Amino acid sequence: MDKVAVSAAEAVADVPDGASLAVGGFGLSGIPGVLIQALYDTGVTGLDVVSNNCGAGESGLAVLLAAGRISRVTGSYIGGNKEFARQYLGGGIELELIPQGTLAERLRAGGCGIPAFYTPAGVGTQVADGGLPWRYDGNGGVAVASPAKEVREFDGVAYVLEHGISTDFALVRAAKGDRHGNLVFSKSARNFNPLAAMAGRITIAEVEELVEPGAIDPDQVHLPGIFVRRVVALSPGQAADKQIENLTVTPREVRV
Repeated sequence: MDKVAVSAAEAVADVPDGASLAVGGFGLSGIPGVLIQALYDTGVTGLDVVSNNCGAGESGLAVLLAAGRISRVTGSYIGGNKEFARQYLGGGIELELIPQGTLAERLRAGGCGIPAFYTPAGVGTQVADGGLPWRYDGNGGVAVASPAKEVREFDGVAYVLEHGISTDFALVRAAKGDRHGNLVFSKSARNFNPLAAMAGRITIAEVEELVEPGAIDPDQVHLPGIFVRRVVALSPGQAADKQIENLTVTPREVRV
């Protein structure tokens, strides 16, 4: 039952080339940066990544992206990641872009063993009708386009069929975890982390604070240890290393 790995390097050592990977985080909030760096250090490539976005600047999944280690991304937000846009438009990476809520539910469904579900999100658009550019050919043309999906009416309302997502591995970050893998997330850093953890067949969690079994009130557990295979305890420095994607501040009021 003790799922604590000796190091992040040990925890990701068996991730092979071409593996599918669900990764938690939203922007730079709640990203498993230590595990991502450890994965980068292994030299693994050809990764099929499922994540809301693909990092920002030089942080998060951007580390793997810039090194050309990612071959495909399923996500809902490209944002201001210029390197992602360059690779995508140049035909170097495949992108399945889907609505954010659909992505969340596809991960949850995969983790719950639900093969597919119907949702109204995307009906009447290329999400349902097909034709979204998954991969460009590098010359401005579309090499691979999304297929049309099944659309069905329920009580007079059209819904599109979406499939659940499960992956070979999942990388997540939690504020607190015990040796059995029970996790607690902090505020907005919770985001996609529980869903990504559920979708992974082998889920690896980096935790800012490692506690002994029984130290977490069962009512406070956000993700039970049944979904987690390995736990990596962060050092105080690693736990405190949290970046801000876009820093905005309000000028102080000048009092005379």
